[in-house]
This record gives sequence, structure tokens and C-alpha cells, in this order.
Amino acid sequence: MAETPTLKRTPLHDLHVAAGARMVPFAGWEMPVQYSGVIDEVRAVREGAGLFDVSHMGELHVAGAAALAWLNSNATNDVARLTPGRAQYSLILDAEAGILDDVLIYHLEHDEESDEYLIVVNAGNTDKIHRVLTERLLPGVELTDSTPLTSLLALQGPAAEAALQTLTTAPLADLRRFRFAQAVVAETTVVLSRTGYTGGDGFELFTQEDPRPLWEAILAAGEGRVMPAGLGARDVCRIEAGNVLYGHEIWEEVNPLSAGLMFAVKMEKGPFVGSEALERMIEAGAALRLVGFLMEDRAVPRQDYPLRHDGEEVGFVTSGTRSPTLNQCIGLGYLPPEVAEPGTAIEVIIRERPHPAQVVKLPFYRGDRRQ
Repeated sequence: MAETPTLKRTPLHDLHVAAGARMVPFAGWEMPVQYSGVIDEVRAVREGAGLFDVSHMGELHVAGAAALAWLNSNATNDVARLTPGRAQYSLILDAEAGILDDVLIYHLEHDEESDEYLIVVNAGNTDKIHRVLTERLLPGVELTDSTPLTSLLALQGPAAEAALQTLTTAPLADLRRFRFAQAVVAETTVVLSRTGYTGGDGFELFTQEDPRPLWEAILAAGEGRVMPAGLGARDVCRIEAGNVLYGHEIWEEVNPLSAGLMFAVKMEKGPFVGSEALERMIEAGAALRLVGFLMEDRAVPRQDYPLRHDGEEVGFVTSGTRSPTLNQCIGLGYLPPEVAEPGTAIEVIIRERPHPAQVVKLPFYRGDRRQ
């Protein structure tokens, strides 16, 4: 009988347990899925701020004289547009334009001889992406996995800036979206970024120091408006925001065209891994498109439930939830282009029963984001 793999734990594990978090396996890690409850935590993110431990995410450093050219040949977005202090969303593809992962790329440093970048990858894909990029490595490029050394906190919600500003002299109002800077927050040295995954304003704090004092200081600074939040609330918020999750909306058999991620693809920059196959797909058109839909009753759509139109099964659900923000059940899924237009009536098949829904324009929730 095979042994059950040991789950990894973040440095904040004991604080989660002490706070009464329900811990669950996720992508090889033992992570908090909720504390007081998913609904309360989602409301905190939308009305105050939620503090997430996302230290399970992977961090890969790329450096060297050829770092820019090499990274641009492996990422779909145009890395050359980045200057130090800026970040961008991108994809890593295989040769057939299948999505290996969606990532954030941070330009850390530049001088006449080299560049340094940080790639933040999904937890379950860290080993895969490290292996793939190692296989593609070229002279003049160094690739380092700094995941074991790095903790990552995410403070998300409209109260995030005010709470965090009490703990740092860094001018947070000047930090625009998809920018980052080194700062000292609660006596902890961090890389502080403003990207977000929940659909509203928020910050990410990377540190290679002990993150526990930082976690406790942020919660205390919120004056009751900041609460710890688990992966359950994070998932609800990202669905409300129409954001994809690897293993749900995207995987290796899905291409950027179908997934609605062409905004992160810059074909004009020149060849990259998967670009030739993607060009053919663009010419042929997508067979399926990712859409959002609103349920017309209280039924909750779940992954892999069939989607039906005019009595014919035409697609499937990738994610679904009951949205506390909208007070309605919502979902993401794939449909043929002719059925994917907003306003189209569809049905979600739940336990062999049809439930009415309507295709809508994404995102479901548009929070205040600093541009």
C-alpha cells in the first residue's frame, strides 16, 4: 500500500490552527480553507479587508545577461515592456499552445550586464514549471527556485491600504496597480506589490523573514476591519471577479483563445513557445469559449456539470458558487461561440434536472481598483 505523501506547511500554520482555521489539503500543502466562515470572509474582503496566507505559491527567480530574451521566448506577454518595479500577467505554454500555467512576472533589477525577474506560479505547478523551464534553459540564464525561502501574504479589500499604511512609511497611495517596491512593514522587509486576484484593491507581501509578526501586526492594524480569510473565500472572490484558476478554467488542453486570455498574449513581439500553434488556432477560431453565467434559481453550479442550450448538451461548468456579494449563484464554463453571447438562455444540469441560467458579460463583480 502506497504511503500518503506528507503535506507541506507554511510558516504560519500554527497561527492558523490557533485561530480555529479548518485545514485542508491543497496542491500538496495543508492550507486554511476557512476561519469564521466563507460568507463572513468574503464580506470582509468586499467591505473591509481579508488577509490570506498564500505562501504555497511558487517563486522562481530568473537572472542573467540573456534573461529578458529567454523569458520573452517562454512567456506569452511582452516581458520587454516591463521596467524594474512593474509586474505583468502572462502564460507559459507548451508547443501546441496548451496552458502549462498562468503566472505573474516581476521585473526586479536591470543593469547593463543582466536582468533579474521573479515568476510567481501556481502552487500545484511549481515543480512542473521549474522542470519545463530548466529543460528550456539557455546559456546566460540562471533559474532558481526560491519557494522554500519565501512567504507570501495577500491583504485584499477596500480597507487594505489604510490598515497597511499604519505599519509602513512607504507611500502606498503612490503604488499603482501592477507595480511593486521594497518596503519595511511592521519591521519586516518585504516586496510589496499591488496586483490582486479577488477583483478589488489589495496588496501582496513577499518576505524571506519570519512572516508571523507581520501577519499578527496586519490583523491588529485593521481595528476590526481586517480578518483572516481562507482559500474558500479566495475562490468565491476570484469567481466573482471572473478570474481563472488552474485545474478549473485552464489546463494543458486549453489554449489562451478559448480561455479568453488573449489580453496576456502579444503575438507581435515575435516567436515564443506555442506561438505558431496559437496562430493557427486564431485563424481557425475557438471551438469553445469561457463564459460567465447567472443562475435564475438557488441551485449552485459545480465543476463538470453539463450546460445545455435548446435541449442539446453543448458545454460544461468549470467553477460555480453562491455569491454573497451578488446574493445570487454564479458560474464559469465553456460554451460554443454561437451560444456564448451575453443574454443567451442556457440550462445547467444538476443531478439530471435542468436549472435555468443566462450567459452574462464578465466580471460578475467590479470592485474599486486603483489603476
